[in-house]
Amino acid sequence: MKKISGFLAVGGLALCVGFSNASSLLAFDAGFIEEALSSPDRKRADKNRDPLRKPAEVLDFMGLKEGDTVLDIFSGGGYYTEILSRSVGKTGQVTAHNNQAYLSILSYDLEERYKGNRLGNVELLEAEPPELRLVENRYDLAIMALAYHDFYIRTEDWPEFDVNKMLQEIFKGVKSGGVVGVIDHAALPGSEHSIAQKLHRIDPAIVEAEMTAVGFILEAQSDILANANDPHDIPMWDPSVRGRTDRFIMRFRKP
Repeated sequence: MKKISGFLAVGGLALCVGFSNASSLLAFDAGFIEEALSSPDRKRADKNRDPLRKPAEVLDFMGLKEGDTVLDIFSGGGYYTEILSRSVGKTGQVTAHNNQAYLSILSYDLEERYKGNRLGNVELLEAEPPELRLVENRYDLAIMALAYHDFYIRTEDWPEFDVNKMLQEIFKGVKSGGVVGVIDHAALPGSEHSIAQKLHRIDPAIVEAEMTAVGFILEAQSDILANANDPHDIPMWDPSVRGRTDRFIMRFRKP
């Protein structure tokens, strides 16, 4: 693992596929992801989260492949980063992005996750949203796992920023034909951006509108993490839904 502030450009081209409104079918062989999940070196706490998060199905839906170069945006404590790292293998690479707010909260977890070059194909990138700079056409896949709503959190160490500008930067960093996968806690339809501050949720329609506005194409959605019993009007940490919120999954592709 090495800490970086910039990137080297990597070219590439992926094949676009047709649009689907909903998908629960796995389009790729996820055997290599299952193998990564079964690694004895994974933390027990991570493995305990797998049944509810269904990472093999989620990453299969997103089209993850061995050897991919992946950007984990607001990677938090690195749950998905480690799975991605082990899945893409030695020929792949993962960039784990965080800002100072995330790093302050999760410093111990991150130290344990990355100590001793534990995940050798992971680069750590610290950047506040307005300062994020990505080299054009580097990533096969970028993911935002339970992070998009954080674009609209406002705290002393997380000031307001231009979301459109950040999404443009992500668009630039993803390869032509590459994918951005978004997973988040669903808010009630028609909810305003401000609901993120109160409930840590977001209306999927907002995500679709903002992502397509910068040029991404919504290619497919999945109900892998759906929960019809979630009322959508309570915080994601409420004991009745914690870890089991109704989560939407969207797969966007860069033309």
